[in-house]
Amino acid sequence: MKPLFAAALCAGLIAAPLSASATDYKIMAPAAPGGGWDQTARSMQAALQDEKIADSVQVLNVPGAGGTIGLAQFATQSKGDPSALIVGGYVMVGAILTNNAPVTLEQVTPIARLTGEYEAVVVPASSPIQTMQDLVAALKADPGAVSWGGGSAGGTDHITAGLIAKAVGVDPTKINYIAFSGGGEALAAILGSQVTAGISGYGEFESQVQAGTLRLLAVSSGERLPGVDAPTLKEAGVDVEIQNWRMVAAAPDITPEQAAAITADIETMVNSATWQETLKTKGWQNTFLAGDAFKAQLAEDTAATAAILKDIGLVK
Repeated sequence: MKPLFAAALCAGLIAAPLSASATDYKIMAPAAPGGGWDQTARSMQAALQDEKIADSVQVLNVPGAGGTIGLAQFATQSKGDPSALIVGGYVMVGAILTNNAPVTLEQVTPIARLTGEYEAVVVPASSPIQTMQDLVAALKADPGAVSWGGGSAGGTDHITAGLIAKAVGVDPTKINYIAFSGGGEALAAILGSQVTAGISGYGEFESQVQAGTLRLLAVSSGERLPGVDAPTLKEAGVDVEIQNWRMVAAAPDITPEQAAAITADIETMVNSATWQETLKTKGWQNTFLAGDAFKAQLAEDTAATAAILKDIGLVK
């Protein structure tokens, strides 16, 4: 049993006893390093520690299937542990539906919505595609010849590609979408011209756009983003507006008092100078929502996402 126990400790699966003030956290990012969830978890880690809200914060990556592999592990192995947190969001809502996942967000303890981020459509700088209109023309000419690189199947990026196709009169089920488990992998494929175009949160592309290695065709906001030199999809003639959001949840079976203490810590983090600076640096919108209001919004978003996924053929 000793080797098994040691292995479990190394894997971070057994929680050390917490003090009454719950000053240590373990945050699971259910995706590979480099993507939005990983960035969110590590930004939380920095803010919680720098602002002295927590003494120690560890981040664990468990990639695969739009976060549902990590979610299943979290739900089963972290029961009753008030130090355990998991990052998730709109992508996970879609992945649960498309993967018909046995574990859903109803089996964890939602704490708060943290951020929102608009999608960006990019191509490599070497691409002959200069504008969103060029990409739409190629899509209409041969949907299968246009490959889209983005995050997990059924996630925000995939939904955005489907909505773009639908908006321009192309059968969404004909799109050639290539899913990657992490933002780093997707970015490498886009930069390497392994796909025609890439879709992700603007923050994940910003440095490459500014460096000139990626060309930004459009963003999914209703109005142009401050400081971003690109039209909205609507300006480019594509009637689509969509925002990805990210959340944090706690373990199943914690007490109401523990959930309240975690929520208080997260709210303190969100209001901190460190987190506010992170929002500016990453280009994330502050969409903080907690408690019953967030739970109600989560239920609404889950129902709406199911309808969208059915509409574009990703869920029957």
